[in-house]
Amino acid sequence: MRFDMPKEQSSIIKVIGVGGGGSNAVNHMYRQGIKGVDFIVCNTDHQALDISPVPTKIPLGQSLTEGRGAGSIPEIGKNAAIENLEEIKDILAKNTKMIFVTAGMGGGTGTGAAPVIAQTARDMGILTVGIITVPFTFEGRKRRTQAEDGIEQMRDAVDTLLVINNDKLREMFGNLFSCKRI
Repeated sequence: MRFDMPKEQSSIIKVIGVGGGGSNAVNHMYRQGIKGVDFIVCNTDHQALDISPVPTKIPLGQSLTEGRGAGSIPEIGKNAAIENLEEIKDILAKNTKMIFVTAGMGGGTGTGAAPVIAQTARDMGILTVGIITVPFTFEGRKRRTQAEDGIEQMRDAVDTLLVINNDKLREMFGNLFSCKRI
């Protein structure tokens, strides 16, 4: 027997992808047809939002970034999330009991905005789980250092944190993605 929720009713579980990495993960889950959760994508890059199949989209920091991304600067990602905090709160206030915040650490939007969004949810009394990725070693020391800072901020902002190391993923499962030569 299957029970469907009324279309206008929001799920108690939300999965929010923040930045490029988090949005890619949420886009994939949405395309898989996972039911019973509400999917949301947030990004400073409006082109990435435009191509997302997820219906609930929050463009972050429009006045700050003009939709062009955070330029791998976490402080810009953080300020972009703060700019849209009321919109984020409005979405979370709709029947949310648990939220999964997913983001790639090391860049600008995910690293800077995900902790702000997670802390906001937690402050609202929502059970908050972070699922984040650590950059590949080949992505460089700067990105790795930014990721470490982002991980610490996420650790303080969530009830539970799952950290996925991209190098370990590749080691265990091989190349999960392909790159096309242009």
